[in-house]
Amino acid sequence: MSGAIRYCDRCQLVKPDRCHHCSVCDKCILKMDHHCPWVNNCVGFSNYKFFLLFLAYSLFYCLFIVATDLQYFIKFWTNGLPDTQAKFHIMFLFFAAAMFSVSLSSLFGYHCWLVCKNRSTLEAFRSPVFRHGTDKNGFSLGFSKNLRQVFGDERKYWLLPVFTSLGDGCSFPTCLVNQDPEQATTPSGTNIVAKSADNHQFPAKPLRESQSHLLTDSQSWTESSCSEEKGKLELQQFVVAPVQNYQKTQSVPRKHSLHHYSTSTSLNCSHLTGRVHQFMLLAPTSDSLISVV
Repeated sequence: MSGAIRYCDRCQLVKPDRCHHCSVCDKCILKMDHHCPWVNNCVGFSNYKFFLLFLAYSLFYCLFIVATDLQYFIKFWTNGLPDTQAKFHIMFLFFAAAMFSVSLSSLFGYHCWLVCKNRSTLEAFRSPVFRHGTDKNGFSLGFSKNLRQVFGDERKYWLLPVFTSLGDGCSFPTCLVNQDPEQATTPSGTNIVAKSADNHQFPAKPLRESQSHLLTDSQSWTESSCSEEKGKLELQQFVVAPVQNYQKTQSVPRKHSLHHYSTSTSLNCSHLTGRVHQFMLLAPTSDSLISVV
């Protein structure tokens, strides 16, 4: 069920699914239900149908005795029977049949519930383990198919003591679907899914190592952004300020002569060229700064 190989140390054999070792019989029983002391045998895959029929036959027989002995039991309490030893036999038979019918009805009803759920007594107390975890309804195939697993496909043999159970006792169908091993699961066994706006469910895929590294490395992103801001400020200080000064010198009054205007312009251009060279020597080389210059 869980994908692992089960091995019996006592029998020195591999144990199939739903197989258990009986300490009383000292052997492994296929689809073991329990060890019954009343029949002095283990109840499992090969005789589970016969055990259910035994309970049903015994229950109906006890009910038949109670129904037929009830009128004589009433006469016993009303002193309607002759004073013989037979009246004590009638009283004992009625009480014994009534008590057995109560116990058999509870036991038969419990096993009928197990058949409807396709479980054994051991699985009812300890859920079987599958690949995704424990699941008490892992072998349940529905009410009709669960009955056929024990009694067979032909209904005419259901009430007869004839072996008609389906399967070989070593492998059993399950209602589980094979899951993707890469899909994330929770400790309880349910899958983690992501819901979209249209309520469609999609499996949540885990991030790759490179993606998670980029998302978690926030310090590197912060340092790179700070260095870019610092470079922009230095560019504005060494390049934009001289350009603004050059633009201011363009608004020269008309009363100045042409010679004075050309001289001041050449001085400002030489000053701008010197500042640009100074910036290129001091600032680190980068594609972004060269493109701006």
